Amino acid sequence: MQKDAKKLFRFLRTKPVPANTNEILALERTKLANERTLLSYIRSSLYLLLGGIGLLQLKDFERINWLGYVALVVCVIFLAVGIFRYVLLYRRLYKWNRVLFANSITDKVEKQAKKNEVDKNEAKSIEKE
Repeated sequence: MQKDAKKLFRFLRTKPVPANTNEILALERTKLANERTLLSYIRSSLYLLLGGIGLLQLKDFERINWLGYVALVVCVIFLAVGIFRYVLLYRRLYKWNRVLFANSITDKVEKQAKKNEVDKNEAKSIEKE
């Protein structure tokens, strides 16, 4: 029974949590929000596409065909704006992600260097005695 429990829980173990966890999680939430926003732009664009095609198919209302063409143009503009905003924010988030992870790595390196320096000083003091 205990072996089975160990096998089950070994997949739940995680690495130690870094000091800047809040910032990392905020970036992940922002990435997900960015993807959600892109999907909403795509959804709105598809609705405009369907509406434009529907207006163009109406035979009784030929006087409002221009509205169908406007909807098709706005559909393309919506899609372009959505993709542009997604790529722009994705690049910014990538830069921030690199900055956060670089800072956490340099902090670890600095702590390790200080620890090594203290160890060397202790070793020197022992040798002098």
